[in-house]
Order: sequence, then C-alpha cells, then structure tokens
Amino acid sequence: MSTQQHIAILGSGNIGLALAKGLVKAGIYTPQQITLTRRNTTALAPLAAEGYNVTANNADAVSNADIVVLAILPQQLNKLLDEIKPATEESKHVLISVVSGVSCADVRNQLAMKVQVIRAMPNTAIAIGHSMTCIATDNASAENMSLVKSMFDTVGVTIQINEELMTSATALCACGIAFFLRSIRAASQGGTEIGFHAHDALKMAAQTAKGAADLLLQLASHPEQEIDKVTSPKGCTIAGLNEMEHNGFSSALIKGIKTSAEKAGVLYKE
Repeated sequence: MSTQQHIAILGSGNIGLALAKGLVKAGIYTPQQITLTRRNTTALAPLAAEGYNVTANNADAVSNADIVVLAILPQQLNKLLDEIKPATEESKHVLISVVSGVSCADVRNQLAMKVQVIRAMPNTAIAIGHSMTCIATDNASAENMSLVKSMFDTVGVTIQINEELMTSATALCACGIAFFLRSIRAASQGGTEIGFHAHDALKMAAQTAKGAADLLLQLASHPEQEIDKVTSPKGCTIAGLNEMEHNGFSSALIKGIKTSAEKAGVLYKE
C-alpha cells in the first residue's frame, strides 16, 4: 500500500523517527514524502542524507503536509500549536497527537479550529516494530482512523479505544514498557544471585519473559492457565510465586500502573 499524501512529524525524537522509518520500510511513504522537524537539525543529518525532508520550521512543514504528527512533550504543546496555527487548515489537515494527557479537544481549543485530531499512544518498542499503540478520536472520520491505524500497524499492533481511556493506555502500554523491563532486570539479578553470570542471567530472563508473552498472544491464553501448567503441588514454582505475593508483587505493579495513570492525566496541566 502506498499513498500520495505528505506527512510532517513535528518533534523527531525516538517515537517520531521510529514511525517515519516504519512507514518507509512498509512502503506506505517514501522518505521524500516525510518532513522531520527538530530545533537542532544537525541530529537529523543522516535522515536528510536518506532523502527525508528536514527543517527547524514547524509551520513550513505543516503547510506542505496533509498529515501532521505532534510528537513533543506536553509542556511544549501550546507553543508549538500557536506556531503552526497560521499554516493549519481544517479542510486539509489531520493531526495525530502522541502527546501524553492531552485530549483531542485540548488541541482544537488551542488552535481555535475544528481540525480532525486523532490521539495515538505508542511505546518505545516502536523502535523495533513491536509497539502496542492505542488510538482514539472524538471527531475524525472512519477513513482517517483507518489510515492512522494502518500507519501504526507498520510499527507494531494497533487497537482503537475510547478517548477517555487514553490516559490509562499511557500507563499500561507506554509506561508499562519500563515496568516489564524492571521486572526482567529484577529476575536477572535473582539469576545472578543463584549462580549465573550477569550477561547470561539477563539473556535468560529476557527470553523467558518473551516466551511468556508469546504464550498469551499466540495461544490467546490467560496468564493463570499458563501458570497452572508450571505449578505442581508442593513445587518450587508455587513456592516462589507465593513468596513474591507475600511481598506485594502484584499489588505493587497494580499500584504503580494506577499512579502512572494519575500522573499522566495532569502532565498537560502542570
């Protein structure tokens, strides 16, 4: 699938660059159809050499694009929207916001126009094409939602949710990467304590975590079903699980996700 549309990615950090590369790799866009912006364009020189358009002028990027991706921090958003407002057209542009804690209405209100806005919340696994991305809108057409889903499908798995759940998606999927990484790190440290070299323990823990996730995704199974398969009566697995639960393992993870969701909900207002 290919398109004749042009896309501007405003704030070409890790998420923006991964999306751009994913779109090109999938054959949906060519580098020449993508404009990347950054205050210091020196860091984008390798992308410019590959044919991407590179600029520090966000308004110019928007004026030459059909789709605009807002990939910046919440505290930078209002200034950016004020900057691109003169170049934004309701009938032409579709805005995709990956900014945490900012509603579609917030973006439209700052622009003072009824442009179509779609929120997307990927995670850093977008860098290897394995993001879990949630998308939502309150005014975009089904056609544009389908387009945005196809874009993020190039860098992982995408689902559409109600916009009211986007802050929760931030905690579970975007922040969640860090939570699972910390769990793997802890497991590898446990492996080192029981005798493995650190690099071996980390590889073993990471592959075990990957296998656990694939069991659920490929078999459409439930965690408890898979846990039951390795917990024999009076066995070592159930002993370890119960020790972790006695020390608040599940409770800590649940509370951490809840706390992250609460924080994500106020980032734009702080």
